[in-house]
Amino acid sequence: MLMTQLKYDLLMFSRELFYLVFTIVVPPVTYLFMGQLFGEQTYAGNLNYAETYTPSFILVITFTVVFFAFGFDQVMQRTTGVEKRISISPVSKKILLVSSIIRAILMTSFGFVLISVIGYLMYDLQLRFWSVILSYGFFILLNAVMLILASAIYSFFQRMNSALVFSIVIFQVVIFTGGLAMPIRLMPNFIQVIADFNPLYHMNNLFIAIWNGQFSLDSQTLLSGGYLALLVMVALICLRIQNKRKIG
Repeated sequence: MLMTQLKYDLLMFSRELFYLVFTIVVPPVTYLFMGQLFGEQTYAGNLNYAETYTPSFILVITFTVVFFAFGFDQVMQRTTGVEKRISISPVSKKILLVSSIIRAILMTSFGFVLISVIGYLMYDLQLRFWSVILSYGFFILLNAVMLILASAIYSFFQRMNSALVFSIVIFQVVIFTGGLAMPIRLMPNFIQVIADFNPLYHMNNLFIAIWNGQFSLDSQTLLSGGYLALLVMVALICLRIQNKRKIG
């Protein structure tokens, strides 16, 4: 039953032009375009373009898949009556949820491989086996964090149009305040302040450090890790409250 549902979910994802453009097309093209413009520059930690922005654009794909194809999908199912139909169908909510999670991880993993291969072929990105394995393990952890946050955020939406507008706006905010488009230190002060509250900014910094073997337990990494853990706890509490309301 799970494999059948997963195949169906992957098929439906492949037919959604909106999802494909924002998750599979735009990030790799932007990664290539920015590489042509800034590929010769050196970034924080004495890293080159590929070392800095390969993990960043992997996160861009992860964010778009999780928030659009997972979080927004939940709102669409809820507002179009799919959830009610599921309650009387052989497919349980649990199977549907697990299938959606697996689909998200498969698509984000595809993004992980795609951006890494582009970096390797176009920008001489060095891929070391154990470093890639460690980075992928941390990447899966980031997937889990985003899935929890997306579930909590989209649980508050009861209208599909509102959720869609929110998704598009939050995508722009995340890109510009997450250090995913250009270094935050080059941004205006108010953008830097907003970045401190953006979980993707903290994920990005941690992921870059893990990717390049520069991770260390200093005050900044502890602050980032603690902030993400706090957000996850708040998200889990919100999900529990929302579930109780549905049952009640």
